[in-house]
Amino acid sequence: MNAVYKSMPLNLKKMKSNSSVAIIDRENRQYPEILIKRLGKDAPDRLWVIGNPELLTLSKTALFCSGRCPGDAILAAYDQAQQWREKGRCVISGFHSAIERECLNILLRGLQPVVICPARSIENMRIPGIWRPAVAEGRVLMLSMFSASEHRMTAKLSTQRNQMVAALADEIFFIHITPGGRSAQLLEQASNLGIPIYGVNGV
Repeated sequence: MNAVYKSMPLNLKKMKSNSSVAIIDRENRQYPEILIKRLGKDAPDRLWVIGNPELLTLSKTALFCSGRCPGDAILAAYDQAQQWREKGRCVISGFHSAIERECLNILLRGLQPVVICPARSIENMRIPGIWRPAVAEGRVLMLSMFSASEHRMTAKLSTQRNQMVAALADEIFFIHITPGGRSAQLLEQASNLGIPIYGVNGV
């Protein structure tokens, strides 16, 4: 399944960014209602953010990839990331696997918005130097559903993070899915929620 995007105008001067951590609870107007609609009681009570929370209002593509990935899918993923960059598409992901991180590097060389969701707390988290200019410009948002006590990434936190990322997305792109793995489970969950799904090799 292929997606066609329109270029998104982005006025970075009007987008306010903040390098400190802010908390968005359910009563805050910036809390994404789509999380409650899709996750119900599993929706996080609050979100921690660094950067421009207005990016949450944009149409977003979620990016996922299993830890191991065949070569043809890797090349296709890089091509797709370049297309997103050129078309100004907002991409949301944990950007944890090696392929996801390389896609992030491609995206950061452009001007389109990106939402980065670590599977841990972002309080006291060191922001990589390559991210900082984009955060300051208001085109990168760091988003977490985890409090300061969750300072180490675990498989459980990764699963919860991925569910949140999928729920926030308008569509999902899978680079590669390992049969029986967490990505396969996420694919089933997203399909049940009616989220459009596409990816390499007709996923």
